[in-house]
Amino acid sequence: MDLTTSMRTDMCGQLTAADVGRTVTVCGWVDKRREHGEHLAFIDLRDRTGVVQCVINNSHDLRSEYVASLTGEVRLRPNETANTDLATGEIEIEITDIEILNEAEPPPFPLDERTAVDETIRLRHRYVDLRKDRMQRNLRTRAAVNSALRGAMESQGFVEIETPMLIASTPEGARDFVVPSRKEPGSFYALPQSPQLFKQLCMVGGIDRYYQIARCLRDEDLRADRQFEFMQLDAEMSFVDQEDVFTVISHAVAEATEAVTGERPTEFPRITWLDAQERYGSDKPDTRFGMELVELTPIFEGTEARVFQAPCVKGIRMEGGMEALSRNQIDALVETCQRWGAKGLAWMKVIDGDGVDGKTGPTLDAGVAKFLSADENAQLVAVLEAQVGDMVFLVADERRLVRHVLGLLRIELGKPPVNEGGLNFLWVVDFPLFEGLGDNGQPIPAHHPFTMPHDEDVHLLDEGGEALLNVRSQAYDLVLNGWELGSGSIRIHRSDVQSRIFELLGIAAAEAQAKFGFLLDAFRFGAPPHGGFAFGTDRLTALLAGETNIREVIAFPKTQSGADPLTNAPSPIDAAHLDDLGLRVMPPAT
Repeated sequence: MDLTTSMRTDMCGQLTAADVGRTVTVCGWVDKRREHGEHLAFIDLRDRTGVVQCVINNSHDLRSEYVASLTGEVRLRPNETANTDLATGEIEIEITDIEILNEAEPPPFPLDERTAVDETIRLRHRYVDLRKDRMQRNLRTRAAVNSALRGAMESQGFVEIETPMLIASTPEGARDFVVPSRKEPGSFYALPQSPQLFKQLCMVGGIDRYYQIARCLRDEDLRADRQFEFMQLDAEMSFVDQEDVFTVISHAVAEATEAVTGERPTEFPRITWLDAQERYGSDKPDTRFGMELVELTPIFEGTEARVFQAPCVKGIRMEGGMEALSRNQIDALVETCQRWGAKGLAWMKVIDGDGVDGKTGPTLDAGVAKFLSADENAQLVAVLEAQVGDMVFLVADERRLVRHVLGLLRIELGKPPVNEGGLNFLWVVDFPLFEGLGDNGQPIPAHHPFTMPHDEDVHLLDEGGEALLNVRSQAYDLVLNGWELGSGSIRIHRSDVQSRIFELLGIAAAEAQAKFGFLLDAFRFGAPPHGGFAFGTDRLTALLAGETNIREVIAFPKTQSGADPLTNAPSPIDAAHLDDLGLRVMPPAT
């Protein structure tokens, strides 16, 4: 790629031994300065491609982060001074002309990767932080992901369409960010949580295959994988089933992964939502490691151990846990599980039973093992495949709680670092259509109300009650290393099914028309069967870059509190502007 401009002939990080003898001009920031005797100094000049060593006369006042243009002849470094760890380590530039383009104050923090810097300070001076190799690399990774995704979607016949940012507020699960209308005081636009309804309208409009790298906004609590505003690859297709969606999205994700890592993932295995919950205690399981949840309920059907007299008992085995965990750590795990909702955490060590009460081979000892019968002890060892030196942890309670607590404990004990264990993609399918029943007996939707139930489960909609919790939806998630990348579904396009779903949710016809009228009206004019998917490009980029927080792959993110230290947002607006909008600010609650 030719990056030559009127001010430079070459980029710093692209010069090699093949350029020896050439006179070049490079531009950038002074990365380091090292004095060499009375008359010489070495300057490392940095631009987006890397650094190059320049030899200058010591009389020139070039300081850290000064912006400069340096001209000179490329020469080989003496063998003893060559730096094999640096791309330009074989050469240096003997400078004959220096132009200081801009002086700079000392940076607010070192730009090396060895010094820990408070995140608020980094974001307050993000324009300096962006100069770091890490941020330069991450943002280029992000650009490569976006480019590969666009190429993959376009090669599969998708049309890129931009949907509006100022829309009507619609219920999508999170709080909307709203924008007051100056022309209609008291009325508000909402910023889109997703382009969901508009992309479905595109299908009614015959677009057939829509995609967009869309900006979405949700007013929800922030964490490592969540920001107020985020980017997602959004897609919708007509005349498809979920297999078609899997094929398209898997191809796009594989293209993006290969563009960054050089390796193409070939396996996108599947697991049902129920199996994921039973085996991993999560609907976004990290499958890079084992430690799966093991069903133990049948072992304790007639137990005299009161701690295990519960509807569900499950356990996990930690290989080598006896050596890895101290008693204080075990006690801390018990307290943590109680904070997660468990009544307690049963733990046992696996010791060599030879010669102990006539036992042979591995046996359970310590913790609650003393309350077990010999048969229960032996069955637990066998079912958990426990070996000497391991530890086992059991939780007994209602099934949903047992899965939840042990799923969190599994992550606490076994999750590898983000850049270890490879990239394990996983499709999670057959989510329940409803996640529970409310106090009024009405089902609580697990997704938006336009998700199609499985054809073989549609009849359960007429049974009502607990039967509704057995209705599987044609919804699916794509998971990577324990992070939910995104979700999608086959949509309802049949008016009878849609009417029944609204009825079950207690949404009357007038309310449905008020909330979703523009979509329902469009469906009256011929809606094809359609489905789609959306996944967070911030999350995919972070995982491909080996980062644990999406803020590290976003140029100008918010802090976890939602603040922007760079611009001081959010901030008050003046009274005149409020008057224009017909707004008043309430006094703080006391």
